Amino acid sequence: MVNFNGNLVDVSDPILTQENRGYKYGDALFETLKVVNGKIFFWEDHYFRLMASMRILRMDIPMNFTMEFLETEILKTVEANQLIDSSARVRFNVDRGNGGKYLPNENSRVNFNIVAEPKHDPFYSINSDAIYTVDLYKDFFMAPGLLSGLKSNNKAIQVIGSIYAQENDFDNCLILNTKKNVIEALNGNLFLVKGDKIKTPPLEDGCLKGVMRKQVLQILSKDVNLFVEETSISPFELQKADELFITNVIKGIVPITKYRKKIYGSEFAQKLVIKLNTKLRLNP
Repeated sequence: MVNFNGNLVDVSDPILTQENRGYKYGDALFETLKVVNGKIFFWEDHYFRLMASMRILRMDIPMNFTMEFLETEILKTVEANQLIDSSARVRFNVDRGNGGKYLPNENSRVNFNIVAEPKHDPFYSINSDAIYTVDLYKDFFMAPGLLSGLKSNNKAIQVIGSIYAQENDFDNCLILNTKKNVIEALNGNLFLVKGDKIKTPPLEDGCLKGVMRKQVLQILSKDVNLFVEETSISPFELQKADELFITNVIKGIVPITKYRKKIYGSEFAQKLVIKLNTKLRLNP
């Protein structure tokens, strides 16, 4: 079942028209959520990121878009798909409705739709034997700015980058900005470990304002033995790192084990994922 503006409809029923602005112009935003046993992980962070993004895109936020209302609609969708007592991946999508060209019609109304699907790993884990290979994606570059940090439906670089990765037998690729700094992976934020120093690209470089990125930074900030810095990362630094890992809400922490000829360990990432799961258990 799909939730369209609060109504549960069959997944095979059409809910979007050809005039939908999200379809025509990518005039839409989304949040990818992990829901376990009726709990939305990091819901407050997702909610406020969505509201801030809607303001940046100058969407008229409906009065009923409160945190409580949207949470209820998400859980209603999860329950309708018989996933309330298990683990689910949820996509919450908002668009500006129908009509207009680039300029929306004055009567365009914000829509939302929610889709839930099974996700069989309730807590985060790392397979220490897994091989995860990445390379740089250099066909196109991300321009730094407010828009590059939004989870909008305009994900052309991520789409063609994913095709490039598949064609070349990579598990993922790292994206560069127009200054040729590494800013993120195709599907998550990037962290670099070198001794007691941890780096992640700053938002100003054009990376996504990731919810899991925020959680990891909060955990790292409590360790007085680490020096954590949000700073630009050049491609040259990647092969000098002890570890590289990717973060996102669905998978948590994904260690990179190979970049070009460099092989990386995952000891730091494995310790970090334990702290992440502990944080989730302590915050019911």
